[in-house]
Amino acid sequence: MANRAQILIVDDDVGLLKLLAMRLNAAGYTVETAESGEQALAQLAAAQPQLVITDLRMDGMDGMTLYNALHDRYPALPVIILTAHGTIPEAVDATKRGVFGFLTKPFDSKGLLKAVEQALRVTGVARQPAAEDTGGQEWRRDIISQSGVMEDLLQQARLVADSEAAVLVQSESGTGKELLARAIHKASRRRDKAFVAMNCSAIPETLLESELFGHMKGAFTGATQTHKGLFQTADGGTLFLDEIGDMSLTLQAKLLRVLQEKEVRPVGSNEMVPVDVRVISATHRDLDEAVAKGEFRQDLYYRLNVVSLVLPPLAKRPEDIPLLVRHFLHQLAERSGKEPKTFSPEAMELLVSAGWPGNVRQLQNVVERTFALSTSPMIPVSLVRKALENQPSQVLSLAQRRDQFERDYLTQLLRITQGNVSRAARLAQRNRTEFYKLLRRYHLEPKAFRAEREPATPP
Repeated sequence: MANRAQILIVDDDVGLLKLLAMRLNAAGYTVETAESGEQALAQLAAAQPQLVITDLRMDGMDGMTLYNALHDRYPALPVIILTAHGTIPEAVDATKRGVFGFLTKPFDSKGLLKAVEQALRVTGVARQPAAEDTGGQEWRRDIISQSGVMEDLLQQARLVADSEAAVLVQSESGTGKELLARAIHKASRRRDKAFVAMNCSAIPETLLESELFGHMKGAFTGATQTHKGLFQTADGGTLFLDEIGDMSLTLQAKLLRVLQEKEVRPVGSNEMVPVDVRVISATHRDLDEAVAKGEFRQDLYYRLNVVSLVLPPLAKRPEDIPLLVRHFLHQLAERSGKEPKTFSPEAMELLVSAGWPGNVRQLQNVVERTFALSTSPMIPVSLVRKALENQPSQVLSLAQRRDQFERDYLTQLLRITQGNVSRAARLAQRNRTEFYKLLRRYHLEPKAFRAEREPATPP
């Protein structure tokens, strides 16, 4: 079966670029090409490849400078350096800094394809044997996003899913922490076992111990039958503990003991019950600050925070808003049995520019409210404005963006408008001529952001 992973190749030698693209295309990969590091950064925003292969020595931005820029933005994205000038010290230095591979020219095709396959296997993209198949992208199907920052987060999540490491998800309320935890579970070896979720702040402290560890019949008033508890229910699978930062110090000590000993003692029992559970926890609190104040145990913090994943707030990924809106509208039409509705262009622009302190949960609420109140198939801007309670726009003007920030801003606008320069320029409050100059400055091609963009052909 062909492997449709996407690879970005960067080289200022057009002939070699064409040869690399042909060989990787023949191997079944989707290939994008760039003739400079600057062009690669611009294309990366639209292409979101799973692997970058770059020459080391190039005019302008060289391969290691490009790698540093990529690593700062997308730390989970593997990079292979290809050069005719490679030396042992350069290779050692590159690998120490996190470069996945270092190959010399003239390259051996088999060696190149082997390195590519290894790099993609690390990111979870390479095709796996049927016994280990995770369903392609099925594990992340419920996460609606086209954001580069979310794509990198999901690559990190896919990497950690293969391990047994405890994961701490940190983010604001309403960003979708449980969805990310479920995605990690689906991509893990435990995917055929139970996924159990509990919000630690939603259950009174007097009942939380029983919910987690179980209780015996008669252990306390109202305990009319034996209860297994969530750890036993999730045995062999994954337990997601949301708002772990709200747990009392007493229960934190008991949870730590369970994680260390891998066994629970139900309330009212003298016997220990072995459990095999992977714990993914989440919080909107600053646990470092809570540890410093003595409100959260440091030893438990280190036990839970083996790998930390940070979900960005919705305001940091506005290009996802049109996708999420369409998703919610489709769900509402199906549930209600009504005709599908859309937002007017002005209403959509207002949705995109809002601050969203309540994140995705707030966006869903606004979509549901306006869907219910709209008397026409097209939801007007007035209903959105009322639902948002006149929140001020949070999209920054281009004058406030420079260098990397300016490129990111333009990229977001092109994603939101799917490459429609007129709409993007209107959102930016700039005329088309000036906007095109900015796009050329950052090597951004509007057609690369269109919904039905054809795969790039070799140069």
